Amino acid sequence: MGRAAASDYHGSVSGLSEEQTRAVVAMAMDLARQGRGEELAEFVQRGLPVNVQDDEGNSLLMLAAYRGQLGTVRTLIGLGADVNLRNDRDQTPIAGALFKGEDDVVRELRAAGADLDAGTPTARQAAEMFGRQGLLEE
Repeated sequence: MGRAAASDYHGSVSGLSEEQTRAVVAMAMDLARQGRGEELAEFVQRGLPVNVQDDEGNSLLMLAAYRGQLGTVRTLIGLGADVNLRNDRDQTPIAGALFKGEDDVVRELRAAGADLDAGTPTARQAAEMFGRQGLLEE
């Protein structure tokens, strides 16, 4: 599965130009970081791919998870976000949430089927590094 970068969606977000699409993607990434899930959902409903990635391979879900934006994480999962989509550093959203100590986000991603063995480090390895193994127990 290839990256869903803004340039891959030239003209597909409500007929926008590539430059406009890049601006929309940048705004969406900021919304994910800020936890503005309702606004982000509107972007997706209007044609922005839920798995779009920034220039570093971070998805909307990765940014929301890393920032501890539980409501936005739930919204994105509900919109079909790939919980295992890795960034350019081979990191997954659940490993990012573990790194940041976002326990509720970790639980949500785990409930959504996040692969505990994907990425580098894996969620299991990250949990061990940060003493959060209990979050990953069955």
